Amino acid sequence: VQLQASGGRLVQAGGSLRLSCAAPGGTFRSYEMAWFRQALGKEREVVAAILRNAGSTYYADSVKGRFTISRDNAKNTVYLQMNSLKPEDTGVYYCAGRSNVVLPRAAENYNYWGQGTQVTVSS
Repeated sequence: VQLQASGGRLVQAGGSLRLSCAAPGGTFRSYEMAWFRQALGKEREVVAAILRNAGSTYYADSVKGRFTISRDNAKNTVYLQMNSLKPEDTGVYYCAGRSNVVLPRAAENYNYWGQGTQVTVSS
């Protein structure tokens, strides 16, 4: 499954962005989808995840109440709505998918990745 992330850009602190990740073809609806981010010099970390039926979501503590992950299985697309952005949200955002939801939400446990989209939040 080839994932295509988009929507990243430069935004001022307090602003909003919506990232999109399309998965043309494949069996998108059978995967748990997640957004990761990687700041310069830091490890890639999970930001949010959503189960295949969209019935359950996960958020990192740092983004709870500000970010919302959603998916449209009919469009094979997952979204990340980011509000009240902070400079520490800056990084490359990647969408990822996996079929095995038993393993921890670490980057090595996701099988499919998008190319990343840069989000820069200025203070």
